[in-house]
Amino acid sequence: MSREKTKAVLNQSVADLSKAAALVHQVHWYLRGPGFMKLHPKMDELMAGLNGYLDDLSERLITIGGSPVSTLKEFDELSKIEMTPATWGKSTEERLTEVVKAYKYLSELFQDGIDATDEEHDAVTNDIFTSAKGAIEKTVWMLESELGLAPGL
Repeated sequence: MSREKTKAVLNQSVADLSKAAALVHQVHWYLRGPGFMKLHPKMDELMAGLNGYLDDLSERLITIGGSPVSTLKEFDELSKIEMTPATWGKSTEERLTEVVKAYKYLSELFQDGIDATDEEHDAVTNDIFTSAKGAIEKTVWMLESELGLAPGL
């Protein structure tokens, strides 16, 4: 089986996870104000999680005969996550809201991965997407709670 839909969503995930990690890193560097002492190390934790999913999904793509995008240019061209140059003028709330938006997008993307792997009968890749989606959704809940919002995926 060629698994073209699965390969496509895996490569989309590689680009989007790379860009999401860059966004979280930007937030990590540009945080200021109340909550800094707990949020700064939390961003390290989030980056580690994103990089773990990135490695798992990239290696799975290679395993099934695909070729992951691997340059900053490719990540930026393929990714649907928006990012702008950082400024010091954003509040912590604005920064966390950007991260939440990226994570909600990843949740939707991973659902696309679940759907594609169901259709193409790839239980192993399905398991990776399912696990990653659950972790991403938990992070959305936690970040939205930090922002004083009720859960709402």
